[in-house]
Amino acid sequence: MRVVVQRCKNANVLVDNKVIASINKGYLLLVGLTIDDDYEVIKKMAKKIINLRIFEDEMKKMNLDIKSVNGDILSVSQFTLYAKLDGRRPSFSKAMEYDKAKKLYDVFNKELENYGIKVKTGRFGSNMMVNLVNDGPVTIIVDSEEL
Repeated sequence: MRVVVQRCKNANVLVDNKVIASINKGYLLLVGLTIDDDYEVIKKMAKKIINLRIFEDEMKKMNLDIKSVNGDILSVSQFTLYAKLDGRRPSFSKAMEYDKAKKLYDVFNKELENYGIKVKTGRFGSNMMVNLVNDGPVTIIVDSEEL
């Protein structure tokens, strides 16, 4: 599993030119699942992301987690995080197949909510337009292979 965590001032997702989800302060997560992911990976990744201390405290030091700042999460599925570039055209053979990925993506978002965080989502499998105001900018990549 690979998740791009972007600390944001606000973010939203549009499908068919309509906003389907939006947040203010929090994280925009771009979530990619690979063929080896399972429930244990999901649990570890959710815990890691919730406990990231990438919000600034009163001393302007990254020391606060998302719960400490009452932030929300906008989670967007992003199978292209597992693109393999052997040539000029990407292959997605390492990305999890659609049905299994949809189920694990939903489990991941529920797991984040279990920490008391409000989670909004894009529409899995849809063509989405994602907008954000990146705060910092702060962008962190969390990869299950590194846990």
